This record gives sequence, structure tokens and C-alpha cells, in this order.
Amino acid sequence: MNQMFLLSLLLAAPASFAATQCTNVDQAQWQDQDKFQSELKAEGYQIKKFKVTSGNCYEIYGFDKAGKKVEIYFDPVSGKPVKSNVEG
Repeated sequence: MNQMFLLSLLLAAPASFAATQCTNVDQAQWQDQDKFQSELKAEGYQIKKFKVTSGNCYEIYGFDKAGKKVEIYFDPVSGKPVKSNVEG
């Protein structure tokens, strides 16, 4: 393979795999995970999977109140969505 092509792939790779960054605030200031999920459920979300990402986000996989499949990254301090993916 062409060395320039390989170099361009290596330089492009980190950008394509970069994690979504939500906050740099210490975890002691984050919202309680259980309470946060309860509030989302009260808004009509069905949470199938909840996790804390390496980018310091709360991330959910599930369905919104309209039944659409969602993947949403939230700022764990403010609770505001940072990035979302909604199917259909």
C-alpha cells in the first residue's frame, strides 16, 4: 500500500473514533444516575441500556415517548442532551 495513504488513514482514525465529550466536571457534582433515569422514564422514555461513557456522558439506548428508537448522550451535570440519534 502507498505510505501516504496509510499515513492519511492513521491520521483520520482518531477523529472518527473520538468519544462525545459532555463534561469535565468532577463526578461528585453529577446528577444521581438512578434519579436521572427515573426522570427520563417519567418523560416517557423506555431505557433499555444506560451507561457512563468515556467522554463523561450519561448515555441511553431505548425508545422515546413516540416509540422511536433512540441513542442519546446527556450532560450528567445539567441533564441536557449533547448528542442524539433517533431512528425513523
